[in-house]
Amino acid sequence: MSHNLAAIYTIWKREMLRWWRDKPRIIGSMTFPVIFLFVFGSGLSGSMGNLAGGASIQPPPGVEVDFKQFIFPGIVGMNLFFAAIFSGISVVFDREFGILKEVLVAPINRSAIAFGKTLGGATVATLQGTLVFIFAPVAGIEISLPLFLALWPMMFLTAFALTAMGVTIASRMRSTEGFQVINQFITFPMIFLSGAFFPLTNLPAWMEFIVKINPASYAVDLLRRVVLSFQNLPDFIMDNLSRFGLGMEVFGKPLTVWGDVLIVLTFGLIMVGIGMYLFNLRD
Repeated sequence: MSHNLAAIYTIWKREMLRWWRDKPRIIGSMTFPVIFLFVFGSGLSGSMGNLAGGASIQPPPGVEVDFKQFIFPGIVGMNLFFAAIFSGISVVFDREFGILKEVLVAPINRSAIAFGKTLGGATVATLQGTLVFIFAPVAGIEISLPLFLALWPMMFLTAFALTAMGVTIASRMRSTEGFQVINQFITFPMIFLSGAFFPLTNLPAWMEFIVKINPASYAVDLLRRVVLSFQNLPDFIMDNLSRFGLGMEVFGKPLTVWGDVLIVLTFGLIMVGIGMYLFNLRD
């Protein structure tokens, strides 16, 4: 047991050191948030206007939801998704260069390797998601210590679930090129159909179905609910998020934060279980 815990810590530490020493990776991770915040957030805010005006219910006079405030949690989620799922590429790199073979023959449970990789990738993704808050004032988002104390566990949960998916995908991949193709094929649809960049209202039936079965939708909803709850928005908006296209509904009932947590946690546990199982298969 102690050997497995030591292995998990060592693998986690290795992932952290690789990230910290790769400064271009850290700087490059800020490129997409800047583009989306300024192009989508600022550039399209005029055409999107007040999101409350397009709600399925008539808001009271003066009740508004700024598009930049709406899109900012989605951008945080996007940075989390990219960093989390892409972290699985370290598994493929280690396999290509023979490092993974040396780790696999060590006297430790292979499940510990998968869990350590997932834990390290989730920590890195959480840190990269936190860096996006440098641009929070541009989006009109007020940041505070209570906000981060409430948000960090949710960010880590989201990052852990998606990193587990990335590690699961990478566990049987033989080349970085193949992983990148599969990664992009999965990641981009998940992000764009999660409600990160547009309100989830007036969708075609087929798209609404995809949004509902997309685990990223509930992760974005979770982050958005937490961030907006600290922005002094009117109670009318916070009580009717799903009617504004800002929240998820299941079977016609709006989800709470804890409903989102349960769905994301369940998805993460399933992915971790599959990842551990695949790592235990002989190479």
